[in-house]
Amino acid sequence: MAVRKLLLVSILAVVALAAAPSRASADWYLTPFIGGNLGGNANFGGNNSFDDEVERRVDVGASLGWMGNGIAGFEVDYGWSPNFFQNTTGSGNFAFGDSNVTTLMGNVVLGIPIGGQHGGGLRPYVVGGAGLLRSNISGGTFFNDLHTSDFGVNVGGGVQGYFSDHVGLRGDLRYFRLLQDNAPANNDLDLALSDFNFWRASIGVTFRFGN
Repeated sequence: MAVRKLLLVSILAVVALAAAPSRASADWYLTPFIGGNLGGNANFGGNNSFDDEVERRVDVGASLGWMGNGIAGFEVDYGWSPNFFQNTTGSGNFAFGDSNVTTLMGNVVLGIPIGGQHGGGLRPYVVGGAGLLRSNISGGTFFNDLHTSDFGVNVGGGVQGYFSDHVGLRGDLRYFRLLQDNAPANNDLDLALSDFNFWRASIGVTFRFGN
């Protein structure tokens, strides 16, 4: 599957760069985070009578990244959001059951280390990449359950602020978008997810090591 190959290549690239002897001045970072989903939308089944929106729900996850001695690096970002979709409020007044969304992205990071890579300092950054966007929705009594693993992209930015060599905080804002439309079979009353996008705002504790 193309998405799995992309994620595998991204992860191997991070590991290879970190293992290179000439990169001794580079550093790794791990950022567990908690955040929330902001304005987004989705269409189900291609039926314009539905009015589907993204719930303002919690999102948790972690980012594992590598930054070189300059401004460029790589990152693998994982996020999980339970109870993601709001009940539909269209003419049919259908309601979904449980739902969740998982994201797993391989990203390129560009950030300027203000104050250097040791001790206190700031690193504003921009980030973008592509990977897996998985949705799980219980269709209730009207639809079959929806389980999709599709290709998506994300782009955003934020600031890492360090108090010491190894500990800091990160504030982050990212936009996620699905690049694949799912269509149900002809004459099949079923769920199909398209035009799916949302924002994620998060804050986390960053652990920096290896520099």
